[in-house]
Amino acid sequence: MATKDIRIHGRGGQGVVTAGELLARAAFEEGKWAQAFPEFGSERVGSPVRAYVRISDSRVRSRSSIVHPDYIIVQDATLLSANILEGLKPEGLVIINSDRPPEELGLPDGVKAISVAATAIARRVLGRPLPNTTLMGAFAAATGEVSLEAVGKALASRFGKAQGEKNLEAASEAFRWVKEKHNENPDRCGSGSGDQSGE
Repeated sequence: MATKDIRIHGRGGQGVVTAGELLARAAFEEGKWAQAFPEFGSERVGSPVRAYVRISDSRVRSRSSIVHPDYIIVQDATLLSANILEGLKPEGLVIINSDRPPEELGLPDGVKAISVAATAIARRVLGRPLPNTTLMGAFAAATGEVSLEAVGKALASRFGKAQGEKNLEAASEAFRWVKEKHNENPDRCGSGSGDQSGE
């Protein structure tokens, strides 16, 4: 496969950097090359943070920021007003942490997007509102770039068996939700002009 570029947007305290590292680890678990690194503004809790991930079948040599991502993961939907979708490739996909369908989020026309209530899932399963590992399951389901099994291995490696299994439970719920709600549709997603129905 060609290199796939992923940009993750969130706020300090939401585990954005950890999400990037875990996605890279999941890709590594499947025998792929991967790279993850953060870009910080202010490091205060609540300040915008982004992380970059590259996944490839060959060695990844570039260390530059990702300007034209294949995928954008949005851990905090309030950031959508900050032009964070800039540079998304025409065939790209946006995965948004929100309990609202994409057509209600003010996305530009034609942007392919899915939304999943990752914070609500994390609060229920993990007991805390951290959406990062839950969104890994949504990413796996929506893109196929990593498998849910690889996500589970990455989570166990990072958090240990017990916490890894809890985080995998949250990721699995998001995975199933995306599969059931979106992948039965050939387009797999809604868009700024909207064809996704809410729950």
